[in-house]
Amino acid sequence: MSNIVAIVGRPNVGKSTLFNRLIEQRSAIVDDISGVTRDRNYGKSEWNGIEFSVIDTGGYVMNSNDVFEDEIKRQVHLAIDESDVILFVVDVESGITDLDEAVATILRREKKPVFVVVNKVDNNKRQGDAYEFYNLGLGELYSISSMNGSGTGDLLDKVVESFPKDNTPEEELEIPHFAVVGRPNVGKSSLINTMIDEPRHIVTDIAGTTRDSINTRFNKFGHDFILTDTAGLRKKGKVTDNIEFYSVMRSIRAIELADVCLLLIDATRGVEAQDINIFNLIIRNKKGVVILVNKWDLVEKDNKSTNVMIDAIKARIAPNDDVPIIFTSAITKQRVLKAFEMAMKVYESRKQKIKTSVLNEIMLEAIEAYPPPASKGKYIKIKFVTQLPTPTPTIAFFANLPQYIKEPYKRYLENKLRENFDFTGSPLTLVFRAKS
Repeated sequence: MSNIVAIVGRPNVGKSTLFNRLIEQRSAIVDDISGVTRDRNYGKSEWNGIEFSVIDTGGYVMNSNDVFEDEIKRQVHLAIDESDVILFVVDVESGITDLDEAVATILRREKKPVFVVVNKVDNNKRQGDAYEFYNLGLGELYSISSMNGSGTGDLLDKVVESFPKDNTPEEELEIPHFAVVGRPNVGKSSLINTMIDEPRHIVTDIAGTTRDSINTRFNKFGHDFILTDTAGLRKKGKVTDNIEFYSVMRSIRAIELADVCLLLIDATRGVEAQDINIFNLIIRNKKGVVILVNKWDLVEKDNKSTNVMIDAIKARIAPNDDVPIIFTSAITKQRVLKAFEMAMKVYESRKQKIKTSVLNEIMLEAIEAYPPPASKGKYIKIKFVTQLPTPTPTIAFFANLPQYIKEPYKRYLENKLRENFDFTGSPLTLVFRAKS
């Protein structure tokens, strides 16, 4: 199940620092000047084996002349609406302010879990000062220092415990979920209309016609799966309408809930930066992916056009380039059924379980032919290989010194796995563990 955690609060209380710590990257810009975060940042986090998305919002402000602050307030409201859990960050140094009270008033109306996170608590005196925030009337306090990480573990323990339980019926779990994603106006709704052979989805030349994510059950030609048509994902700087904020968040949730994503690229425009951003989002979520070069009927072609486009796409998505690429036209129905057949094939590859004996026979031979390079005068020996029982393919390599195995050699092992087993379009995770 997809879970979303929204970080909200007034400006300059340390929301972006907490966001960076949760996703273990320096993704959000951090500065002492209030209002640095104007768009929402998205990231993935994991705690106690549970993955979830994190949204960093702009600081909540009232009665200001800053032209961005109305937009920031809308973002905060929308992030609250779409999230499952809310982290309300306050600053122990300044105590309760009028803006904190304003945010608390909004949050007291919410039915979903709200955690009051008192930031910058890095000594005993500040721990005592934190009790003031009980006056906000939002229940338990969680004192942390997002700068050095103290207290964040206890906070995350409670956060993951509060996630909504997945009530999906057992029989629905085995039905593949395919999400059709891409930039606005690349033909996502047209593709689904063609596939289901009825005009269920509104199609116009206006970018952003699809505001929500729409599910359709497909049960024809021996296939049975759920199709999700998503709103187009734009660069954050171009997302200015509050309804489109919903669209972006629901598109991200659709990717997280999907088994396989069909990423549409507009053949008339070629591969653009936002196409790569969406592709990377799919990869980070460990979803299967099929790339569809749509509107291929509108392109002037010669006998090299297909290969030129394939080479251009693979160059941009490297090193994750073991991905099926299909040239389609939603209007002429060219290769539309093949696209979904390929999505089903990728779905099956994500579920495949390889026998341990077969893995060891093939991979230990490849390792013997090209052993891991020695590191600091120490020889590395990989002795055993097995597939772990995880939702997506995860291969474990047991070695005497796993910490010395470098990234180029990990890439070699992944390439060998893909050469010998069909993981095309499917995510593949390699883990290295110690074995005496």
